[in-house]
This record gives sequence, C-alpha cells and structure tokens, in this order.
Amino acid sequence: MRIKQISIFLENKPGRLAEVTEILSEGGINIRALSVADTSDFGVLRLIVDDSDKAETIMKNNGFTVRKTDVVAVGVSDRPGGLHAILDMLLKAGVNVEYLYAFVHPAGGKAVMIFRFDKIDEAVGKLRENGFKLFDGPEIYGI
Repeated sequence: MRIKQISIFLENKPGRLAEVTEILSEGGINIRALSVADTSDFGVLRLIVDDSDKAETIMKNNGFTVRKTDVVAVGVSDRPGGLHAILDMLLKAGVNVEYLYAFVHPAGGKAVMIFRFDKIDEAVGKLRENGFKLFDGPEIYGI
C-alpha cells in the first residue's frame, strides 16, 4: 500500500513556497497533505497531491528539482498512545521511521500518518499483520 509523494527542493527565500503553490494551482493540482523542512539555505517541500505524475512534470518544467518517493499512509487512532502503538511495534520489528507527518481524516475519527520507512515492505507487512489501516493512493488522493 504505497502512495506517491513528491519532494520539491526550494531555496529558502521569500515567495518561493507561494510560487510552488501558484504553479500547482494553475495546473489544477490539489494538495492533500504537505510538510516543509528547512535549513538556512534550502528547504524540502513534501507533498501528497491528487496527481503526482502531472505535478512532477509541471514542477520540472518550471525549473524545480523534484523527486518522487513511495510513502505509506496509516490510520492512527485519535487517542493517547495511538502513534506510540505503531512506533513501538515498528521498533521491535527493526524498522526505522525516516520521517513522518500527519493530517486529520475528515471522517472516522482517525489521524492519517504519512510515513517514510527504511524498509517499506517490512513495515507494510508488520502494519497489516498488526491490524493497522493502510490507505491506498485513490483513498488518500480523493480525501
């Protein structure tokens, strides 16, 4: 249950993020989730969008450095310890979380965590084995 994420590398200067959102908007791309990590010189904008192939093409055509990666979207119970249950299980399985970010699912009382794992297939197997809800691309892109 992999979903596609695009990462866009940005100079850390005023207006750069607005430029990205303008290009995506004009291209008819809907952003479903995002995360920004930065240093003093550059940032990485990670996006889940409704059409990652089109977004990747549009951004590259506008001179941006873009990378597409596989991530996993997992439903997490909205209660104390919900995230810890996943992280503890993955730790015991020897799977490292490289990064994560989240958004709230509009129905169902769950958060959706977007994970990047070092061992994605092992992580997916363990998550399924332990009964965690994994979202496929169309579910996430259509939220």
